[in-house]
Amino acid sequence: MRIKILGCSGGVGPGLRTTSLLVDDELLIDAGTGVGDLALSQMRRIQHVVLTHAHLDHICGLAFMADNLFDLIDAPIQVHATEPTLKAVQEHIFNWKIWPDFSQLPTPENPLIRWQQMPPQTRIDIGAGRSVHSFEVLHTVPAVGIAVECRTGVFAFSGDTYATDKLWSALNALPRLDLLMIEIAFPDEDAELAGVAKHFTPTLLGQELAKLKHRPQLLLTHHKPGTEGLIQRQCMTALKGWNYHHLEAGEIFTL
Repeated sequence: MRIKILGCSGGVGPGLRTTSLLVDDELLIDAGTGVGDLALSQMRRIQHVVLTHAHLDHICGLAFMADNLFDLIDAPIQVHATEPTLKAVQEHIFNWKIWPDFSQLPTPENPLIRWQQMPPQTRIDIGAGRSVHSFEVLHTVPAVGIAVECRTGVFAFSGDTYATDKLWSALNALPRLDLLMIEIAFPDEDAELAGVAKHFTPTLLGQELAKLKHRPQLLLTHHKPGTEGLIQRQCMTALKGWNYHHLEAGEIFTL
């Protein structure tokens, strides 16, 4: 399994791209602004898109990718998400007002996008011995995390989440866990804001990790622009004893 980090920032700015991950060139997990760094030839290879939730920093790239691929692909892109996420994306983005409804174009019978409901705990087979399943997490809107399993390892992504036993129960149920991409959006000084926005801080994540039975490498994501240095310093204490890495766009991990 090859995982390329297209975007991992909690905001935009020079060199910053929002959440999007490309797995083996065929699976896109979330579609933030990082999608914009893909060449057209790379976009054409994507067969499945899994959305963790409907916030703009995780979905905006899907609109532009669909526009780029119009009339260039033979089979619809399968977009998987929970019913609330699909409803939000359809009603507020692909609604003929904000953006064309590419589930009806070029024709309803042969659309560019096909929406696929993926409730938590749903597993889909993406071929070559790989499967993807979702699990419920806690955010300000309905949200899921994603686990991708293959013959050589397991990768999981928390999506945007706050402290919840549902996250750790799902991760502990995995047969193994080699890489865990998990968010820290705010420094400890903003713990109250993090609670309202339902995001982790370094100290809170460090406390919650005691519930995880696996010992994966942690890939830390979603730092708000301008807080990266402070979060990194706080992680030195909060995550002491863990193998962790602060993500940057363009990095590649293999299992």
